[in-house]
Amino acid sequence: MVIGQTERAIRNYEKSQELNPDNTNAVDKLRELRGDLDAWAIFGRYSCGGMGWVYSCSVCYADNRHLEHSMPLALHQVPRFSGKQAARIASDLFGIEASARELPSDRDQNFCLTVESGEQFVLKIANSSERREVIDAQNKAMEYIAGNDPSLRCPRVRHTKTDEQIATISGRQGDEHFVRLLTRLPGTLLAESRAHDPDLLRSLGRFLGQLDRALDGFSHPGARRDLEWDLRHASSVVRGYLELIPLGKRRTLVERFLVQFESEVAPALPELRRSVIHNDANDYNVLVDGCRSDRGSAIGIIDFGDMVETHTVFEPVVAAAYAILDSPALLASATHLVSGYHESHPLTELESELIYDLIVMRLCTSVAIASHQVRENPVNEYLVISQRAAWATLEQLTRVDQNEARAELRRAVGGRSGSLVRPPRTTEELLQARVRQLGGSVRVAYDQPLKIVRGWMQYLYDESGRAYLDAVNNVCHVGHCHPKVVRAAQRQIAMLNTNTRYLHDNLASYAERLCATLPEPLNVCYFVCSGSEANELALRLARTHTDRSDVVVVEGAYHGNTSSLVDISPYKHSGPGGSGPPPHVHQVSMPDRYRGLYKDDESAGEAFASHVKDAIERARKRNRAIAAFFCESLLSCGGQIVLPKNYLRTAYEHVREAGGLCIADEVQVGFGRVGTHFWGFETQGVIPDIVTLGKPIGNGHPLAAVITSPEIAESFDNGMEYFNTFGGNPVSCAVGLAVLDVIEEERLQDNARIVGARLEHGLERLMRRHDVIGDVRGLGLFLGVELVHDRTTLEPAADVASDVVERMKACGILVGADGSLRNVLKIKPPMVFSEADADFLVERLDKVLRESASSA
Repeated sequence: MVIGQTERAIRNYEKSQELNPDNTNAVDKLRELRGDLDAWAIFGRYSCGGMGWVYSCSVCYADNRHLEHSMPLALHQVPRFSGKQAARIASDLFGIEASARELPSDRDQNFCLTVESGEQFVLKIANSSERREVIDAQNKAMEYIAGNDPSLRCPRVRHTKTDEQIATISGRQGDEHFVRLLTRLPGTLLAESRAHDPDLLRSLGRFLGQLDRALDGFSHPGARRDLEWDLRHASSVVRGYLELIPLGKRRTLVERFLVQFESEVAPALPELRRSVIHNDANDYNVLVDGCRSDRGSAIGIIDFGDMVETHTVFEPVVAAAYAILDSPALLASATHLVSGYHESHPLTELESELIYDLIVMRLCTSVAIASHQVRENPVNEYLVISQRAAWATLEQLTRVDQNEARAELRRAVGGRSGSLVRPPRTTEELLQARVRQLGGSVRVAYDQPLKIVRGWMQYLYDESGRAYLDAVNNVCHVGHCHPKVVRAAQRQIAMLNTNTRYLHDNLASYAERLCATLPEPLNVCYFVCSGSEANELALRLARTHTDRSDVVVVEGAYHGNTSSLVDISPYKHSGPGGSGPPPHVHQVSMPDRYRGLYKDDESAGEAFASHVKDAIERARKRNRAIAAFFCESLLSCGGQIVLPKNYLRTAYEHVREAGGLCIADEVQVGFGRVGTHFWGFETQGVIPDIVTLGKPIGNGHPLAAVITSPEIAESFDNGMEYFNTFGGNPVSCAVGLAVLDVIEEERLQDNARIVGARLEHGLERLMRRHDVIGDVRGLGLFLGVELVHDRTTLEPAADVASDVVERMKACGILVGADGSLRNVLKIKPPMVFSEADADFLVERLDKVLRESASSA
């Protein structure tokens, strides 16, 4: 990237100095230019004995791909030769008598050799980690270009006295370095020209297109390498370094672009043309024939160190990413370069469609790698300075209309004015299509519905790219599109997906891992695809084991969308369109200490549980027997209600005395969400007979489970086979295992406890300021805020709740309203929700409630 005025000052100084370990004046001058802290790091880039860092070894990402140019080299791998030694090497190996002056290099050593006649060469000494085949590929590529298009200026390889292109020399510590001699091209660096001049940029594009046309057909094993600067690996590279970018606006910015790239661009990459490209047309690798006062045109290119066989379109993409840095007209600069490239090497329609997003991703790759480099070498201010322009450009791009940017680049190459992809439908068109194709009962959230197109961790993004903090979606438990979960699904679905009639390690391993999180005797798993399926199966298990059919349920409960589950869900059968409970369903009072019968009673749990005993007795008098008591461990649709102490313990005693089973519905609240425990029922000190799991179990993948005891499982094995086509398939189990891994590795249960407590305390502070808040309740990251018009009468403020939900959306935060009276704000975000997110939510809610009160 463009490295700024400080770097230019150093380059100008370098022209007049022979930098070597003994040149203390040079070190002093560099201190003056860079600052004391960084002087020795800078000196290392120019001297034969400095302590600078270079980046070249490999790092292993989570997907097991090894990429070059990542970690800092050990110091012994860096060449450390003086100018005098370089001159002697040139004489001994190449028979050239010349003076030697060191040139800047990021990872090798380069010396400018000047013979008496004035002719110049470049002596290149590679670091000791470099592979011979990579260097050979560069040499062969330059020869191939010269043979195909002699008008293109690029360095030519000079042979040794023994007719070799690559020689080997020993360093001070016995390590070996490859050596080459190349011709030095005349010309002015693009960095020292009017780099943003339209004609110059167009000529650079034409030159690169001509270069790639000359390289067409070239192939070499050394070019077929995994390089982190190859945009094919952009997702892995950026995700691998993402956590090194400090939390805040910049990381959110990169996450937004990354999610967009992965969803819209990455799937199309395999369809793009491939060839060997230079891959690094930056301001210091391109030569122009003009000077500072002239426009000039591109005439040559140097440094093939990042050459790679990849997608051809990456050539103009990389050059355009450099061209727009510090440009007063971002898109115009990119357009000039791309149109020039298209003139000499026409782009396909798909390439022109993707080029804008690829430019953005190249900038994201640059800042991500720089964040890694800064961590490895924190005293090197150059790394920070060199990325300022990249960050500034990315921030500018957030204010660009992306669709118009893509269209402008398509027009620059004479492409279609519209996208190759079907234009997105308007909100009104989508709403009409939903009603027409899905029916009116399938509702959407918000008065002005959101069109969500991407998700990343605790954020959702609409079609305009706006980010929303998701404080209500407990399905993507460990974060939207968590990379570990995504990779687990991708790897397994690429290998096999079938059913449980075949043996597979994933099924056994996942069942073991899942059961290990539960107390004995809960160790038999049945896998299904949804929470509704799980509760349906739990009902079958209970009825088969007890040979009974009646069920006790809690007022306001919701357990699923099948016919039998709507029957046992008062939230549905007692609501709009419902016909009330059937005879086999017995409803008991909601154990709500805010609105219920026993508000301040210390024994409220036992008192509410007595209603379960009463329901069982009423059923008995009607000659009906209870098969099961269904109860969520925390009541979700009922209004985010935490059960009073001893409620489940006492209720379970009554049910078991009557011969029934106790079923804990953990579909909403399991997997560490309550913070203090992994399962919600554990907060009540009980062990259910059956536990049902769903929603968070697969982080958005259709996975659910029922877990019970061997005794109940044995009753169910009565001759009727249980089979679920998709339940327990290898992909679902791989996803489930990954979710458990992430919860453990990222300590998300602890995060729920810590962040949830901070959020709850913040909401309680708001309750002291706003009379409309009647109650704040919850555990961990499962919270409810009940709104009332009067704290004495508890008149529900459903109208305020609805208004607050809409206003919070306008602030970029998604919450919902629930409860039997629709007056409870529900907050149950992905488990990666941070303390900063909690503070932001409280701050915005405070503002919204003030506005709501003033407009009332």
